[in-house]
Amino acid sequence: MKPTIAFVTGGYSGESVISYKSAVTIENNIDKDRYTVYKIDITREGWFHAKADGTKVSVDKNDFSLTLDGQKVKFDAVLIGIHGTPGEDGKLQGYFDMLGLPYTSCNAASSAITFNKRFTVGVAAFDGINVARSVHLVKGRFSNPEDVAQHLQFPVFVKPANGGSSIGMSKVNSASEELGAAIEKAFREDDQVLIEEFITGREFTVGVFRTRGEIIVLPLTEVRSKKEFFDFEAKYTAGLNEETTPAQVDEAIAEKIRAAARKIYQVFNCSGIIRIDFIYEEAKGEPFMLEVNTVPGQSEASIVPQQVRTFGWTLKAFYSALIEEALAGR
Repeated sequence: MKPTIAFVTGGYSGESVISYKSAVTIENNIDKDRYTVYKIDITREGWFHAKADGTKVSVDKNDFSLTLDGQKVKFDAVLIGIHGTPGEDGKLQGYFDMLGLPYTSCNAASSAITFNKRFTVGVAAFDGINVARSVHLVKGRFSNPEDVAQHLQFPVFVKPANGGSSIGMSKVNSASEELGAAIEKAFREDDQVLIEEFITGREFTVGVFRTRGEIIVLPLTEVRSKKEFFDFEAKYTAGLNEETTPAQVDEAIAEKIRAAARKIYQVFNCSGIIRIDFIYEEAKGEPFMLEVNTVPGQSEASIVPQQVRTFGWTLKAFYSALIEEALAGR
């Protein structure tokens, strides 16, 4: 009998628009001959499965089940495709853990830590992973931007500590009025803000996943933005960034990045597919970790699908590997 899989999409944040883009690719590439799949849309208005005729059926949150045509549908595993809260920050993972339901992403603790950029760099630095110097601000608990500025070298990036897709992010070149404005912009998205020193170098990103006990590092992608930095607009507007997969880079540099990626996957006790962003600082000859994305984008233009294909896999085989890894952990 085929395993029954819940594919969850949507979300409670502005990143839900990215979730729905990823959903198209995932739906088109899940092996329907191998799995019985039900898409679940998780929104603040409710959790629903839409039948073929458009009728919405509510999820029973007591056991995460559906009742369709008088029959109760329970799931063997969950494929998580939600960017942002509650699918990337550990909230859904904690709920599924309480139900004993396996899923394709990192566990609740790893998801919560990596969703907060400050906690991510703190844990990484503790384990000897290179990260930029940074300052953490909590809304209402700091005096003024000038006090912050004296601890850092400019330019800096100012970003919400929680969240993704570079929403609310700014680059600040000097300790002037623009720092205060950038902090206010970030606080509109979150009550915690990370201010991080700028590292000069080449930007690389790489997908990492585990299958059959082996950690696989996908081919590297080099990212070059035509804007001053890789913000939300540059990420999701055609023509504003250049992504080269596989990256044209010396093998010695590539191996340093791959080694760092494997270590990060282990340090954070990751599961499923993650994507790690790096800056390779040529002056020091070392990669610096920027952040960890535990539910990376899966749209046709997204980086992980590019890397999977370059690796020689189909997306169908890739999603099946993620589902099988989750099922094996039951």
